[in-house]
Amino acid sequence: MAKGPLDGIRILDLTSFIFGPYATQILGDLGADVIKVEAPEGDRQRSVARAAKNPDMGSIFMALNRNKRSVALDLKQEADRARLAALVPGAQAFIHNVRADAAQRLGLDYESVAKLNPSIVYVHCVGFGSDGPYAGRQAFDDLVQAASGASDLLPRVDGNSEKRLFPSYVADKVSSLHAVYAVLAALFHRERTGEGQFVEVPMFESFTSFLLAEHLAGATFEPPVSHMGYTPALTADRKPLKTKNGDIVMQSPSRAASAKFLELGGIPNAYESERFAAAPDSKAKIAAYYAMLREAALAHTANEWMELGREHHIPIMRANTLEEVLADPHLNAVGFFELREHPGEGTWRAMKPPVKFSKTPASIRHDPPRIGENTDQIIKE
Repeated sequence: MAKGPLDGIRILDLTSFIFGPYATQILGDLGADVIKVEAPEGDRQRSVARAAKNPDMGSIFMALNRNKRSVALDLKQEADRARLAALVPGAQAFIHNVRADAAQRLGLDYESVAKLNPSIVYVHCVGFGSDGPYAGRQAFDDLVQAASGASDLLPRVDGNSEKRLFPSYVADKVSSLHAVYAVLAALFHRERTGEGQFVEVPMFESFTSFLLAEHLAGATFEPPVSHMGYTPALTADRKPLKTKNGDIVMQSPSRAASAKFLELGGIPNAYESERFAAAPDSKAKIAAYYAMLREAALAHTANEWMELGREHHIPIMRANTLEEVLADPHLNAVGFFELREHPGEGTWRAMKPPVKFSKTPASIRHDPPRIGENTDQIIKE
């Protein structure tokens, strides 16, 4: 079996919850030897999800911790701190999301770790950048969504002034992707120069940069040229269209494509029609456009629209329920979901690494570990 691009790289992973474990799983998928260092009671994420066969192997933990080996150490005890210190010289990267003051007390700060391995890539996943007034504060996904302005988006869409959060831990996961490239870039620098370095990945700044890519909008310029918030993304009409059976989404790259969609739905020459031309302003034209889309979509079934989209080069996709995603024909054809046998959890469903490499493929080599499953093995290595 071909080895992944990070084969030969060992990463000491002291992260917990989602921001961190999602990142180190990706690095593990790429071939790194990820050593998950956790307390004897385990990463707290193990028991958070109610969907579980066993209380310390919950569904979210299973989804974020494959391709890792677990070492259980009580870092409040000197003997276990010494065991961790003995692992540092053999690692190329060290990543954690322990708060800075606690890391200092436990000897996990950069200066202490770099003394043991000057060339190590040390990555600290934090809630807020260390040079700002929020430094040292605890941060979780909901807090960062709120602080970044994400909770202000849905009120702009539907007029309900109550702020709301996305129903996904999106800030945790987006920030984890920043941590992945941070590790890779620092490892690349280390490969070229032999230098290790300290890297900080702040969750608040990472997610805010993601969110405001489109929603900075008019405030991109100083003085602002218009309001903040990207209007096309904030319209209440931006939602799936009902068909004869099921829902679809059509997102047109051009007026020609949307005109063809409307024609196929029984509304020819839509943009020349009186209902569109008579709209007094751009807001009214957008409303008329979406009204025509809703009317046209009812002319066919979802499957028929999928085929018409392919035939006429119109971007159309079925709007799946979560349950329907499991049966999606494309995902099944590419083997995205893989049923595996876990020694303790039985059959479980893994999502395969989505990125394909022609020479160094990413792969699932290890199932999520039980607490301390590999402690003796790793300490002896």
